[in-house]
Amino acid sequence: MSELNLLPLLGIVIVVFGFALRFNPLLVVCVAGLATGWAVNIDFISLLETFGEKFMNSRQLASFLLILPVIALLERYGLQQRAKSWVASIKSVTTSRILSVYFIVRECSAALGLLSLAGQPQTVRPLLAPMALGAAANMHGTLPKHIQDLISAHAAACDNIAVFFGEDIFIAFGAVLLMDAFLKENGIAGIEPLHIGLWAIPTAIAALIVHLFRLARLEAKIHHLMNEFNHCSTVEMSEELS
Repeated sequence: MSELNLLPLLGIVIVVFGFALRFNPLLVVCVAGLATGWAVNIDFISLLETFGEKFMNSRQLASFLLILPVIALLERYGLQQRAKSWVASIKSVTTSRILSVYFIVRECSAALGLLSLAGQPQTVRPLLAPMALGAAANMHGTLPKHIQDLISAHAAACDNIAVFFGEDIFIAFGAVLLMDAFLKENGIAGIEPLHIGLWAIPTAIAALIVHLFRLARLEAKIHHLMNEFNHCSTVEMSEELS
């Protein structure tokens, strides 16, 4: 029996140690790829051709990564502060109304296949969460840390839940096509992607109703937590003065 060659696993070792030592992720992955190519006796030119081919096939992912520095640059120059101040100038806006409108728009856009129209890095962090925080601060004043975290968590949940239940309606979505292929492979005929998308609509509507109810309760919860916080602050000040 031929001896097992463990050299091709060298790339995994490099990735593990590189990430553990917090080196540049892109550099670690490139070095791991080169080491793996060397271990399986791929010549250097062919290895570079493989790198270029995989990069070209994944260039859409690379373009998505460009969003991160753009958002960071906008935040550096006050995008979050501008969003907060703009919302604070509108007296009738509340946290639950902002999040509810976003949830409806996000779920409808996901149902149409527009998954990249919004998202956590490009919308929730720089815009939605600051706007929700600004609306709460406009009504209740300075917010303590635990209430800020609560509102930010609900903002992130709006995006996740809306996309999760909305994307199944889009018949060209990968999960819908996967379910269709799985059913056909197991001899279950007569079910098309359109049927799966249509049956996802009641679930999406139910998720919409449940989450809008949760967001309506969020406003009351913020008010209750702020009253508790203000009461505790008053008691502490009284104890200090006495």
